[in-house]
Amino acid sequence: MSSIETISLARRSLKQSLERSRALGSALQKAGPRFDEIHHRLPSIEAALRPIRAEKDALSDVAGHIDRAVGPAAAVLKVFDAVHGLEPSLLSDPRSDLAGYLSVLHRLEEALAFLAANSGLAVQWLDDIVEYLEENSVADHRYLSDLKNSLKTLRELGHNSLDGGLLDAALEKLEVELRRLLDENSVPLPMPSSAADDQQQPCIAPSPLPRPVLQKIQLIIDRLTANNRLERCISIYVDVRSSNLKASLRELNLDYLEISISEFDNAQSIEGYIVKWGKHLEFSVKHLFEAEFELCNDVFEKLGNEVSMECFSKVANESGILSFLQFGMTVTESKKDPIKLLKLLDIFASLNNLRLDFNRLFGGKACIEIQNMTRDLIKAVIEGACEIFWELLVQVELQRQMPPPPNGGVPRLVSFITDYCNRLVGDDYRPILTQVLVIHRSWKQEKFQERLLINAVLNIIKAVEMNLESWGKAYEDVTLSHFFLMNNHWHLFRSLKGTKLGDLLGNTWLKEHEQYKDYFSAIYLRDSWAKLPPLLSREGLIMFSGGRATARDLVKKRLKAFNEAFDEMYKKQSKWVMPDRELREKTCQSVVQTIVPVYRSYMQNYGPLVDQDVNASKYTKYTVQSLETMLGSLFHQKLVKYGSAKTEHSNGKLNSPVTNQFHSSPTGK
Repeated sequence: MSSIETISLARRSLKQSLERSRALGSALQKAGPRFDEIHHRLPSIEAALRPIRAEKDALSDVAGHIDRAVGPAAAVLKVFDAVHGLEPSLLSDPRSDLAGYLSVLHRLEEALAFLAANSGLAVQWLDDIVEYLEENSVADHRYLSDLKNSLKTLRELGHNSLDGGLLDAALEKLEVELRRLLDENSVPLPMPSSAADDQQQPCIAPSPLPRPVLQKIQLIIDRLTANNRLERCISIYVDVRSSNLKASLRELNLDYLEISISEFDNAQSIEGYIVKWGKHLEFSVKHLFEAEFELCNDVFEKLGNEVSMECFSKVANESGILSFLQFGMTVTESKKDPIKLLKLLDIFASLNNLRLDFNRLFGGKACIEIQNMTRDLIKAVIEGACEIFWELLVQVELQRQMPPPPNGGVPRLVSFITDYCNRLVGDDYRPILTQVLVIHRSWKQEKFQERLLINAVLNIIKAVEMNLESWGKAYEDVTLSHFFLMNNHWHLFRSLKGTKLGDLLGNTWLKEHEQYKDYFSAIYLRDSWAKLPPLLSREGLIMFSGGRATARDLVKKRLKAFNEAFDEMYKKQSKWVMPDRELREKTCQSVVQTIVPVYRSYMQNYGPLVDQDVNASKYTKYTVQSLETMLGSLFHQKLVKYGSAKTEHSNGKLNSPVTNQFHSSPTGK
């Protein structure tokens, strides 16, 4: 073989070796990622192969541990899947099929109860198998670590989150449905026209919820209460029903309940409101609050009286029962005057008439605020009424220092007190005042005797008599004093005859005042108008020849004296007042009979003597008719100013000037 052939052979061999090397390098390059993958898979392969290296006993027991752990876990997972299957039904509106909705909700509650009871057990079993695998090195530690983290998460979630908030969502839908049912079936009760009429009280309103609606509400409350949402039920119920009750009460126009002490001067200025208050309170308690009380009992009957009373208490408080009581407290805090006593007695009577209703409706522990405020009001009413009553005598005695009326009429104090005391011992107020005094005495551990009330009133009347005697002596004009005493003795007789107070004073007392009237009437007439007829004397007026001029002069002189005396007396007495029409007419008639017949006869006989005189009108100033008209119009009541306001002299009426007089006394409030 030549050298050339040898070189060619070597060249081909080298070339082939180079190609194989390149192929090997390319193969090695491609195998690199696979080696990396194998490297990364080695630990898992190692873990998978580890049980092969575990102890034979550990391997034989692991299957049992796994079976015991997987069984409960699988059951929990099955129920959990069922829970989520309820979502579409429970996220729908319960209005269309409340019974079906509640049935599905009940299934959810049962499922959650199962999960609550078993999920913890399943997690515990899984914990046990993880612990077993770890102790026996059956599984890889990283795998076990992942299992531990998953189980920790399950334990932290707890059974409250197993439904993903589905139960809460369903309960909230029930709350919405509860409010809807209450809203749509709570309509303010129409106020009948007789709501404030004592004579025609309407029947107590029935439960305003239809029976089917009531049953639905009870079912909803039952489910919400079972899920610890009773307070939410009460809150929704109170919100709707109190708003409904407030709407009913607004129909009564109760704005006056918000009146403050600064908005009125005394009890009389809100006298009409107090009358309304009593009627409105009675109607509200016996009908509106009664209906709410019954409805609360119906709605919450399964939950017991305590829940029902708590709910009713909140409805009553929020709808305005306390406003009624606060109005009464405002009256007790007003200025102290006699009128206020009657108003306090009216308030007490209203509360006393409703005592059984209050005890039944507001007697539970939940109504403690209403009870306390009611007790405070009754206490303030009783104490205020007793204070005013026992001070009446002192107040009357203090007025003795005041001057008598310049017109000789009946002082407002006298007409006020006679009417006032007569009302206190009358059928309307005597039983109430007696009860108030009995209660007040019992607080002081003292006994009350009926005679105490009677004696107190009689002493007040005696004080009035003493005032009249003192005032009669205060006049400088004795005739006016007699006129004043005639007026007032007649007033006492006339205003008290045939009354309860008159019966207590007795016929002898009444007869004495009638006789005093007659006595002072006679003295008054004698010392005033009876002095005028003698001025028209006929002495020296015998008609004879040559004496006509002398007679004319005497007639002129006597007519002038009569006119002057009449004018002076009429001017003075035209300012006097006689409030009683019967006495006024009788007295005027007596004055007319005293003056007019004498004047008529005189003018008929001697008037012609002066008729021809150029100044005849100066002497014949009055005709018989004009004289009779003037005298017949005496002593009428006139509007006079009292302070800054005009008022009329009162005859047995309660009016504010009298209470102003009481306020002026040192003991007035």
